[in-house]
Amino acid sequence: MIAFVRDLRLWFSPSRLRDEGETPDYRFSLANERTFLAWIRTALALVGGGFAVDQFLPDLRWGVRVGMALSLLAVGAACALRAVNHWVRCERAMRRGEDLPLSRFPVVLSLGVGLVAAAMVVLVLLGWTSGR
Repeated sequence: MIAFVRDLRLWFSPSRLRDEGETPDYRFSLANERTFLAWIRTALALVGGGFAVDQFLPDLRWGVRVGMALSLLAVGAACALRAVNHWVRCERAMRRGEDLPLSRFPVVLSLGVGLVAAAMVVLVLLGWTSGR
């Protein structure tokens, strides 16, 4: 928990990272930033998908539509938060000369998207039932 609070402070004050170890080769920092941006693009796509499910599938039963939309929105929000956390942890590890941190989040993200996709496949195959 203490490590998370320390990481959280670095989210809002990344200049504190300069106090950690030595400045890494800028190419590694830029690669870390590109990875961060890829996570943010993924988060935006998930949030957009959540809104799309809610807005463009009005014939889908209300509970199913809202459940799928909220699932996509939640996974998108988690992805955005994880992006900044991962960026800070990797930047600090590079500055300290440590191994890059491992994460289970890609598995969680894949499972979340996979479950929503599987539900969509079932709905397409079985047809939508109107919730009106």
